[in-house]
Amino acid sequence: MIPAAFEYARASSVAEASELLRRYGEEAKILAGGHSLIPLMRLRLAQPRALVDINPVSELDYIVVEDGKLRVGAMSRHVEIQRSPLVRENLPLLAEIADEVGDNQVRNMGTIGGVMAHADSAGDYPTLAVMLDAELVTNRRRLPARDFFQDLFTTPLEPDEVLCEVVFPVARGAHRYIKFRRRLFDWAIVAAGAQQMADGTWRIGLTNCGPTAVRCTAVEQALAQGATPEQAAEHASDGLEPSGDLRASPEYKKHLARVLTRRAIQQAQATA
Repeated sequence: MIPAAFEYARASSVAEASELLRRYGEEAKILAGGHSLIPLMRLRLAQPRALVDINPVSELDYIVVEDGKLRVGAMSRHVEIQRSPLVRENLPLLAEIADEVGDNQVRNMGTIGGVMAHADSAGDYPTLAVMLDAELVTNRRRLPARDFFQDLFTTPLEPDEVLCEVVFPVARGAHRYIKFRRRLFDWAIVAAGAQQMADGTWRIGLTNCGPTAVRCTAVEQALAQGATPEQAAEHASDGLEPSGDLRASPEYKKHLARVLTRRAIQQAQATA
């Protein structure tokens, strides 16, 4: 299908992007990689009045490590994250997740900021952000990931607010992220992540098991108390209320949550 008519503007800075968004109002959308927005526009599920293209905003394209934090600019492409020596050294799980995102075209054009702002519960980066208590920084404020992802496709971003960077803690320990999907480049039906932190504790997260990414604190607590991966993973479905779809019923997603969590912990421990 053909998208509905819209106006188009290119921004050269964060300040200009915010001003353009303010000028066009609530019906404007930011265009970064476009791999989520453009398909919705073609189906006319999204009909923005205007697109504000932030691809020229080079100030949002960076990856740096400072004070035990990995700072990733919102316009960092998946392929840049995947190949970055800084990411591979300081948060290798993020590089491995980037390698799992879509196909080569998506990885070369898609951005971490676009995935975060889209807030799809099937997205992989939000799970890591929630697992690790990452911060999402806009041109106005800093938000912990647990507050940023409010519901499916829902964040607290204001109409003229621009997501600028994602700040992760450095985590070099044992890790694993497992996606269960029908085909190689599909979204995850369910995915599970495990990351061992510097103090020896574990962070566990689930993808596509609810309206937002899920941090499995019950599993983390069980591991801290000496439970085996098998025992701890039984808590992965505690409190889950996943929605069913053509690929999996709610009960099957709960089953996958337990199985994939167990496998992620076991495989991470095997590399420790």
